[in-house]
Amino acid sequence: MYKIILFLCFPLLMFAQKQKIEGMVFNTENEKLPAASVELFDSRGNLVKIIKTDDHGVFTLEGITEQEIKMVIRSKGYLIYEQKLNLEKPGSLNIVLKKQTLEIEEVVMTRRKPVVKRKIDRLEFNVENSNISSLNAWEILKNTPSVTVNNNVLSVKGSTGILVTINDKKTMLTGDELRNLLENTQGDEVKSVEVITNPPAKYEASGSAVLNIVLNKNTIEGYRGILSSKYVQTQYAKGVFGTSQYYKKDKLSLMAGYYKGLGTYYREGTDHVNYQESGTRWVSTMNRKDKNMSQNTLNFNAEYALDSLTGISLNYSGFFSPESSGTYNVPTLIYNTQNVVESNYTTINDHRTRTINNSVSLQVDRKLNKKSSLSWISYFTGNNADKYQNVITYLNFADQLPKEENFLTQNKADVQLYSTQVDYQWKNDKLELESGAKYSFVKTNSRLDFSDNENEELQYRPDKSSVFDYKEQNAALYSSLAYNIGKWNFKAGLRAEMTDLEGIVSEPYDYNKNNYWSFFPTFYAQYTTENKQEFGFSYGKRISRPSYAWLNPAKSYYNLFSYYQGDPKLKATITHNLNLTYSWKDWNMDLYYRKEMNPSMEISFQEPTTNSLIYYFTNIEKGEAFGLSMYKNFQIKPWWNVILSENIEHNENYFKGIDGLLYKNKVWNWVSNISTSITLNKNADWKMEMGHRYYSPGIQGTFRISGSWSAYFVMNRKFFSKKLEASLVVNDIFRTTGQKVSTKYANQDNYFLDYNDTQGFTLSLKFNFGNQAVKNAKTIKKTEEENRL
Repeated sequence: MYKIILFLCFPLLMFAQKQKIEGMVFNTENEKLPAASVELFDSRGNLVKIIKTDDHGVFTLEGITEQEIKMVIRSKGYLIYEQKLNLEKPGSLNIVLKKQTLEIEEVVMTRRKPVVKRKIDRLEFNVENSNISSLNAWEILKNTPSVTVNNNVLSVKGSTGILVTINDKKTMLTGDELRNLLENTQGDEVKSVEVITNPPAKYEASGSAVLNIVLNKNTIEGYRGILSSKYVQTQYAKGVFGTSQYYKKDKLSLMAGYYKGLGTYYREGTDHVNYQESGTRWVSTMNRKDKNMSQNTLNFNAEYALDSLTGISLNYSGFFSPESSGTYNVPTLIYNTQNVVESNYTTINDHRTRTINNSVSLQVDRKLNKKSSLSWISYFTGNNADKYQNVITYLNFADQLPKEENFLTQNKADVQLYSTQVDYQWKNDKLELESGAKYSFVKTNSRLDFSDNENEELQYRPDKSSVFDYKEQNAALYSSLAYNIGKWNFKAGLRAEMTDLEGIVSEPYDYNKNNYWSFFPTFYAQYTTENKQEFGFSYGKRISRPSYAWLNPAKSYYNLFSYYQGDPKLKATITHNLNLTYSWKDWNMDLYYRKEMNPSMEISFQEPTTNSLIYYFTNIEKGEAFGLSMYKNFQIKPWWNVILSENIEHNENYFKGIDGLLYKNKVWNWVSNISTSITLNKNADWKMEMGHRYYSPGIQGTFRISGSWSAYFVMNRKFFSKKLEASLVVNDIFRTTGQKVSTKYANQDNYFLDYNDTQGFTLSLKFNFGNQAVKNAKTIKKTEEENRL
């Protein structure tokens, strides 16, 4: 083991290269341009030599006797570049070609790279200046290849253990907070989304896949700002308004944003539980209506260039929701074997929730020389939640006197996380080395206070209350090496992670301590043919550690007969991923296999002795899936394109039932996303999109989930030299996103119907003010160290 750790910590490589007059040709998006023509002319205008750039955009000037020459570079789709050279001053030349702009059928279109690009270890979805750049970042994720969003849950190729990063920085928000942040991130701030199904060793091993959102750098000198507002009408009204402010001057770049959301949120649900033992059927109708009039999202980012070699950035993000509250009135009818109502009860659930999330990060980047760089980042995150509920149940059972029962719960949770990481990179034309180390520490405290009127008056119940303390330390070392040789690209890496955890439950007392090392290898190979067909293979091993909330064993009651419970002894899920990829002329295909050991998930089971329906997080035995995903962007006309995204998968889950027997749940699953977008005027500032998403039936542990589909429409228009932007989005046009989630095996027979109130429309306005044009940025003076590079 120590040899492996030493390999990860101290990779030493030495290279030697003779000095040459070399150059590299790439475009404004930093893509290297192969097969570009480099023409050399003498002082009299005579052609001396023609050479071509290689597969990496590199060319070499040798054997030229002229001292003064003119160099002309041509590449299809780009403007011609000219430069005079003095060959007595050898050095490296980095040539940037700008793309041509041409007018076709009165619609101005800018030539740019394909929307989807396959790299050796990821799929890059470039949305900059595309038809969907008018959407917010959350809606862009919905349109990203291999990504599906069902009931606001992100998944990649059927797997929901997704790590979301922004500019390769881990976001500490999850669930609704993450969605709120992305919904308030303007689409024109997003450069691309990288779908990394087998993340390389640089990324932490948690999560089955990584979605990296790459934001555009602020290149506009001076001050500018954005005012935006959004009105959402579903069953009830909601809204978001706020502002983003930007300032850039010389070495300093600042960004600050504040957005406030408010409204009423609604969800329909019906539970059906069949008890074979008593022959009764329990049906509960729960329509949940919650008000939240103050959801506050704050973001701040400061970047400062100490010199041309060193940059420092400070980032803060916060989410504050002082109160989300509601009162649920849940009637339950109990049918006998003759399907006649013999008993009933009604639950009144009055509740409120407060949420505070804060995250601060500091990053320093240092360029060591022309080939190597060093990066250090540390961040602290604190999440705090306080949930209160007062539940009154009016019981009216057959052969019993009517009675009333009441209980109160107060559940407080506090999570604090600190992490620090250092990364080293060395790169030349053929080789790239990455190595680094990371340490993180998390501490959580969860407290449940329970009171009821079992003794005819409300009293604190220590036997039903609980305190859960959890600590976890993680240390990681990694190293990876990439090698490019002609048409072949290779990359391999190894990451080692140590986990040390301790969990203590007060009631009933339980103590869990564990310490283990895990190793996560990755390997990639890619071959490109003469006609630009790309074949790829990748393997990666991942780990999904359970959410801290899933570890809390305290019972969180919905009503007298239903509660949720976590498990402090949940195991981490180990996932093995294999991928075979093919790309050619905007066709992208991925044949994949996934094996999960001890996947953790929420399942339900009914307890006939107490007539209880219990939801809990647990590990099932294993899961296996294989499938094929396909993505194609059809450019029908310069102003009209159609996107086809399909994924078909066979999924199997193995779980042990409450009877101790091993069961298998399997399904063929199909996810389809078809959309078309049209540019309606020659200025390309009026766009329209229509789409259809389909999800065939799926599984999750013991659950079988019915299929659903939805249709949507988007219209976007810019006015007043693109300073004012208005958009209309209509979602779930035919109200078809409701689902049925059922469990049926042994004596388990229950299902629930769920609808998330997705049918509605959204009206958005955005106003840009201040300096919106790029000025000539001042060049940062080079340091003495850089002059010596």
